[in-house]
Amino acid sequence: MDEEIAIVALAALAQHTRLETFRLLVRHEPDGLAAGDIAKSLAVPQNTMSAHLSILARSKLIIGDRKSRSIIYRANLEQFRQLTFFLLKDCCGEKAEVCQPILADIKPCC
Repeated sequence: MDEEIAIVALAALAQHTRLETFRLLVRHEPDGLAAGDIAKSLAVPQNTMSAHLSILARSKLIIGDRKSRSIIYRANLEQFRQLTFFLLKDCCGEKAEVCQPILADIKPCC
């Protein structure tokens, strides 16, 4: 991942509703959620949610698939993996022992 893509992704997540939307979609993997269900879950008006979903989709952190009259959104875990790797790639000056606590925290949740 290059720096510009990382900046776009981080900027997309740097807003409360978009961060909560991404976290909600991660919890609903692999099935995803319809846009209306996301708006209802987060108590956000549908037109506002649509704008947030567009920003997240442009950052490639979420993917929308049309199913009949609905768009089902899913977290793009591969893009998130690449963003996480970008942030940790040079972790602690290549001193693995310094990064071990971070990796230990990640492992149980995954």
